[in-house]
Amino acid sequence: MLSIILPSYKGSNFLAKNLPLFIEYLNNKNISHELIIVDDGSNDNGATKKVANKYGCIYFENKKNMGKGAAVRKGMANAKGEFKIFTDADIPFEFEAFEQFLHYLDFKEFSIVIGDRTLPESTYFSEISKKRKFSSNVFTFLVGRFVTTGMFDTQCGIKGFRAEVANDIFSVQRINGFAFDVELLYIALKRNYDIKRLPVKLRTNEVSTISLAREGFNMVSDILKIKLNHVMGKYNKKR
Repeated sequence: MLSIILPSYKGSNFLAKNLPLFIEYLNNKNISHELIIVDDGSNDNGATKKVANKYGCIYFENKKNMGKGAAVRKGMANAKGEFKIFTDADIPFEFEAFEQFLHYLDFKEFSIVIGDRTLPESTYFSEISKKRKFSSNVFTFLVGRFVTTGMFDTQCGIKGFRAEVANDIFSVQRINGFAFDVELLYIALKRNYDIKRLPVKLRTNEVSTISLAREGFNMVSDILKIKLNHVMGKYNKKR
């Protein structure tokens, strides 16, 4: 029923720490699932692949580091579930979120379900550094104001799709970097898909290896590319 895609860049330690607990949770809930790990060119002497094999996960890899968007796109293209959810390798949110996502994708028949850290019931921003909170708030405000009008938290690291919706969106998705989340929601809004926002609760707060200055510049550049791609018709539905 459920495909879970975990993009990973040098995240073998995170996976080894969190997968046993996550798999136990899914099994206890009797959720039929497949776990797909996509190694985005970690060059870690096979450490990520060993973890994937140890815990019975499906493994793919990009030969070089291409970006989170490219890793998620590869996982989605190979996922076979009726519903497809991606999240980060450290599985940062409470596991109950996956059950809630399934409920809204399946029984409530929403096209897309996304985590939203700005909702009152969320606990995310109370448990991260002020610098990380500030940069995230600035970026999400700009994106929500000028790109995905009214959809302010594009960057929350958990998003779910009905299979046919995922196949449609990811067939035209192009951005490889962290702004790929913005692109996904931009395409979804242009398609008029029903999007449900759910609060999320932080389960773990691993130290981020992302350079805010470097990635901030790249994300702004990618946002301009998204607008250009739309004007050029690159997000038109595939026949």
